[in-house]
Amino acid sequence: MVLMTFTGVMLLGSFLAACEPKPAAVTVSATPTPIIAAPSPVTFQPPAPPSDAARMQCVTYARAVTGLDLKGDAWSWWDAAGGRYGRGPAPSVYSVLVLSQGVRLSRGHVAVVREVLDSRRIRVDHANWNNDERIVKNMMVVDVSAANDWTEVKFWNEKANSWGNVYLAYGFIYPPGTEPDRSAALAP
Repeated sequence: MVLMTFTGVMLLGSFLAACEPKPAAVTVSATPTPIIAAPSPVTFQPPAPPSDAARMQCVTYARAVTGLDLKGDAWSWWDAAGGRYGRGPAPSVYSVLVLSQGVRLSRGHVAVVREVLDSRRIRVDHANWNNDERIVKNMMVVDVSAANDWTEVKFWNEKANSWGNVYLAYGFIYPPGTEPDRSAALAP
């Protein structure tokens, strides 16, 4: 009796094994895929965001969303962050893109990175972009700098259905826990 039960279990196991799908073959591409710096494991806990209906300046919005303790005009944030927060040329979620002051932006501008799409495109949330104190979310930004270092950017103009003017940027300020993982960019 025990032998028959054992034989039955073995036959059932063989039958089930035959029904399993075979794993797909893995192919290796001859062209290596470019590696984009991945964000570090998320340790940043963002504060509660303001209401989408709130009216505010870009610096007030960036402070509220990231918790960065920086004051002054947007263009001055880059120097003010030195020695206090990480800064660099690579975007990461919740990092703050800092634009320099210029003819169109007398006080500069800051925008919070919502999503990193690839090495040249991000989506940002920010306030007062159209000098109306409104919060604008999910706006596409593209790096147009020759060195791919985010020193020249364009914002998508939804009303005109085109890219806007080129703006000069300092780079990104990283709230603690949002720094990009540079080791991923160095991987073979």
